[in-house]
Amino acid sequence: MPTALVTGVAGFVGSNLAETLLDRGYRIRGVDNFETGRKRNVEPLRTRDDFTFHRVDVRNREAIASVTDGADYVFHQAAVPSVPRSVEDPVKTTDANCTGTATVLDAARESSVDTVVVASSSSVYGSTERLPKVESMEPRPESPYALSKYYTEELSLQCSDLYDVDTVALRYFNIFGPRQDPNGEYAAVIPKFVRTMLKGEPPVIYGDGDQSRDFTYIENAVGANVRAAEGDITGEAFNVGCGGRVTINELVERINDRLGRDIEPVHDDPRPGDVRHSHADISKARDLLDYSPEVDFAEGLDRTIDYYREQ
Repeated sequence: MPTALVTGVAGFVGSNLAETLLDRGYRIRGVDNFETGRKRNVEPLRTRDDFTFHRVDVRNREAIASVTDGADYVFHQAAVPSVPRSVEDPVKTTDANCTGTATVLDAARESSVDTVVVASSSSVYGSTERLPKVESMEPRPESPYALSKYYTEELSLQCSDLYDVDTVALRYFNIFGPRQDPNGEYAAVIPKFVRTMLKGEPPVIYGDGDQSRDFTYIENAVGANVRAAEGDITGEAFNVGCGGRVTINELVERINDRLGRDIEPVHDDPRPGDVRHSHADISKARDLLDYSPEVDFAEGLDRTIDYYREQ
């Protein structure tokens, strides 16, 4: 039975990932400091015999070293998310995401962990005109969050060169699905729009709404993590998306269609740091990780709406 450490286990991706790994027969050690993670995401995991939770900040070297000791894999999902949040508070984002990553990687090196998979972001590409975005493109991070994610992946890939630790960085493209926090000014667009429109209220679009995203259902991201850890690839970064794109205006239309409503959005000024278009070329992940999206956008949106309806 392999043992894996999942950082940010109370978060959206971390909790879904931990659940899948438990189903695959892993023994899981989950850590979170609940700064952005939610206790409700951990509650179902606590009922599993092979799950242990540790309230730990990833910047705490002694604590992270302790929970990493004896682990076969590390899935580093912990981060302070959100581009707008990072623009408002670049110090917190940089400290948590950069120092936290360095601490986790150092603990993995000291504990002779087999493989570390780190969560990066499509935001590292910036607002380049070329679409789709391919891993060979020069990164152009345009926000403190994007810059911290670029540091995260570069440090992890460097680790594979300097130490006997396999590392893979996954550039997430707008992951969405159950357990994603719909509340607050920094909430991701899909859960926020779904929750707002379920209440019959108009969603707020920042800008003209023609900006587009490669929305990727959570099951696809979890599958990419598993393939990255259990495969034999190291020192590489991969796009994790569906290979398509949907505008924000189209997103509102699709939610309206699914809800049987005709709610008009409200438009506000564009937010600094937000990229215009996001569209993943997933051929590298397909070729080297045997990654293929199992849930398309339409099905993922249906599942997500059903989830928030039941909440």
